[in-house]
Amino acid sequence: MGDLSTIWKLGVCSVLASIPAFAWGYIFYNKDPQSKRLTLLTFFGGMIAVIGIIIYKWSWKFFPFMDIFQFSNRFADSYLGLENIIMIPISVIVMFMIIGVIEEYSKNLVVRIVDRGSFKSVDDAIIYSIIAALGFSFVENILYFFYIWQNQSIESLFIPFVFRSIFSTFAHVFFSGIYGYYYGVAYFSKPFWREEIQANRGKFVSFLHKILGLKSQEIFEQTKRAQGLLIAVSLHAVFNVFLEMNWTFLIVPFLFTGFFVLTSLLDRKEYHKILERID
Repeated sequence: MGDLSTIWKLGVCSVLASIPAFAWGYIFYNKDPQSKRLTLLTFFGGMIAVIGIIIYKWSWKFFPFMDIFQFSNRFADSYLGLENIIMIPISVIVMFMIIGVIEEYSKNLVVRIVDRGSFKSVDDAIIYSIIAALGFSFVENILYFFYIWQNQSIESLFIPFVFRSIFSTFAHVFFSGIYGYYYGVAYFSKPFWREEIQANRGKFVSFLHKILGLKSQEIFEQTKRAQGLLIAVSLHAVFNVFLEMNWTFLIVPFLFTGFFVLTSLLDRKEYHKILERID
């Protein structure tokens, strides 16, 4: 009976988790419909990425030095902010930055693995990054709902379901979508680098080119990828800090701004123009 109960709970939690995944997917996928096959592969890839992170956490039992919580506790006595006004433990910031790197890099890795030269525009990179994020959040929500049900009751799922459906799931979409934008610019680096040169904005990259001896376009491409990861991780960390510090009143304006930024990127016509990758 115990096994049947567990299967039943996982089934119900899967149905609940599918609701925000479908809803947010419908909102963004309709902006630029993609290959159904690649969309499903990317979604399942996002799901598998969660399993990789679970295995990583499981490895802490055997390799304690890999435990990010133990590492971040080294900064437990240090704080950032203004005394008696805003004080954030540096350990919290470090922990969430590391978590952000692992999760955002994992989702982007899924996009890179699934893609085989199929992207035709920056918009494609953004959409597939969002799909990977939805697969990731789908499994994450299942596990989260199941844990609450196991340790509390089914009635206790209501508020977490609403919060994670509206806020947490979109947060993943937002972070990965922004990363997808920068990845898309790096993916089509040649035409974008040409624009940088024409606008006289590539001085720093040109400087690195002279020092490192690498092609300016290659430096530009790697810089954009690193920039995307840094911004996505920082946004991810900010969101988690808001939750950790119980600053929930900041979450709505934070994610509303994110929705505006992400939809603006998807609506910009110039990100639909590139028809092929130029190596």
